[in-house]
Amino acid sequence: MIQNDIVDSLHYLFHAQSIAIAGASENPNKTGHIIMKNLIEGGFKGDIYPINPRSSEILGWPCFSSIEAIPIDKIDSVIIVVPAKFVVDILEDAATKHVSCAVIISGGFREAGNEELEKDVVNTAKKYGIRFIGPNCQGVTYTPNSLCATWPLMKSRGSMAIISQSGTVGAAFAGWSEDDNLGLSSFISLGNKSDIDEIDLIQYFSQDNSTSVIGMYLEGVNDGRKFMNVGASIVNKKPIIALRPGRTKKGSIAAQSHTKSISGDYKIFDAACKQAGIIRADTVYELYDFCKILSLCKTPAGNRCLIITSSGGSGILATDVAEQNNVDILSLDSSTKNILQQSLPPHCIIGNPLDLTGDSNAERYYEAVKRVRTADYVNIILLIFGDPIPETAHYVKKMKKEISKEIVACYIGGGDIQGREILSLHELGIPTFPTPERTMKAIAALVQYRSFLQRNLIKMEEQD
Repeated sequence: MIQNDIVDSLHYLFHAQSIAIAGASENPNKTGHIIMKNLIEGGFKGDIYPINPRSSEILGWPCFSSIEAIPIDKIDSVIIVVPAKFVVDILEDAATKHVSCAVIISGGFREAGNEELEKDVVNTAKKYGIRFIGPNCQGVTYTPNSLCATWPLMKSRGSMAIISQSGTVGAAFAGWSEDDNLGLSSFISLGNKSDIDEIDLIQYFSQDNSTSVIGMYLEGVNDGRKFMNVGASIVNKKPIIALRPGRTKKGSIAAQSHTKSISGDYKIFDAACKQAGIIRADTVYELYDFCKILSLCKTPAGNRCLIITSSGGSGILATDVAEQNNVDILSLDSSTKNILQQSLPPHCIIGNPLDLTGDSNAERYYEAVKRVRTADYVNIILLIFGDPIPETAHYVKKMKKEISKEIVACYIGGGDIQGREILSLHELGIPTFPTPERTMKAIAALVQYRSFLQRNLIKMEEQD
């Protein structure tokens, strides 16, 4: 179970109705200005209290010389963007307003060799019961509350949560979700994670109704056994995907120098994730792709996939990746082949992949899917649209109404039409990817999650 202080503190952060920004600035190039501007433009409905003794007003909001000077008794949370040497003073000041949670964006602590200063921050926060994220982080976003206390500006609301020790990795993930019109539920930049860590956050998001999948970029884990046990208890409800750098000796050294994380052995971490049912990603793209497919697709009934493509080469590439990742590119039975041969043009190549060839239009895909909708041995249909094919979303919408199988799409080489169709497909809840390899790796993650759930179900039945 989650500790009550973490539940309360994170609630006051994510569902804050009042936020103080220590280090708010009139200078548009300063982080304190960017954070406040994004809060406002992100649509935050609560009260904002900029703190800067040299300003009377920032972005239309009255400015205060200190948190203590704010004329209310309680502030939900504080975002701290001041030089490291002043952070302890800000926490002392925040305690006068019963602040529950802080986000310390300020850097210059143990990652810069100032370990004692970081210890002072930890001890001060503990003294006043203030839980905090950071220091040396890029802030937080929680879209259900229109709260964007980070950069870049994030407004699109979705169901993916990303927890990242790298602000840039998290921001890239968030940017792709914006571009795909899928959005996030939250983005949390952990930084040095001197207090609130990944374990606290995955427990919180396991109970957050706005979050369906949890992605993580971690350079180290503070308590490996607890991480594994907590992860194992959550994956039955929500999938967790983890990307951890440092698989090489020099990469591990680089990870330790970034946030001074205790990175541990990569192989041990990998084994612990497999045991817990946490899906491993090897690249930032995979982290995003796996979260994307798991947020949009239901768990398939099996691992058998039919590829329908207008690009023979793309179908082959997808097949290679499938064979390497436990996705079964099944052979079609004779009955299905006969039905397809009777309904498709004679130059189509009947098999798996089912090659509709380069002159295909979206309606031909629909006709092919109609013919396999009763094939119970097909669990997942991968549609690869090669070159510009208009009206794909229109016909995929018809497919969704008529079949119960999971549909995943790849759109490659489609120019301007591709961009428009991808957004329309995402509106339908169809995860769509730009290459056959990325698409099939995402399908493999979906199949892997199904295997975890099956394994856990068998364990539960054996215990009964």
